Amino acid sequence: MSSTETFRVDATTVVQADPATVFAYVSDLTRSGEWSPECRGGEWTSGDPAAVGSVFTARNHREPEVVAWAPVVRGEWTTHCEVVEAVPPGVFSWAMRDSGGRAQESVWSFTVAPTAEGSALTHAFWMGELTEGMRGILAGMNDDEVKKFLVDWADKIQGDMRQTLARIKSRLESAS
Repeated sequence: MSSTETFRVDATTVVQADPATVFAYVSDLTRSGEWSPECRGGEWTSGDPAAVGSVFTARNHREPEVVAWAPVVRGEWTTHCEVVEAVPPGVFSWAMRDSGGRAQESVWSFTVAPTAEGSALTHAFWMGELTEGMRGILAGMNDDEVKKFLVDWADKIQGDMRQTLARIKSRLESAS
């Protein structure tokens, strides 16, 4: 990992479910369409589900109004993610892969900690060195536009995380 940090965003909620139940749900990326504002689900394409080194191919969709001024992918697309940490029932992390199949410094994670009410669930995103896709987005921007994009994109990610956590909380608490 590099010493560069482009983004670090996280959000936390308390879920009235035990850590093992929460971990099992969030580490099943095939169910991400149930909670994510952008990911519509997908499938494990190599390795054992949720195991370190396994690859998940995600189907995604982004609406036109999302950071509308920036040249980001819109509509439907797929991404490939590699599980980089899986420590039940505490941590599950995956990194976005580049076009050559290498894990990039673009890591999403869920951490689960026991609480008196059930579990504290934190959803986080970290980007170190710019990803292949991010370099393409920023390529034609001046310094002020880059700064504005990074702020707007961090706000977008933060909002998505809050929605994700609310949906996970609702699903798990209504199931119990």
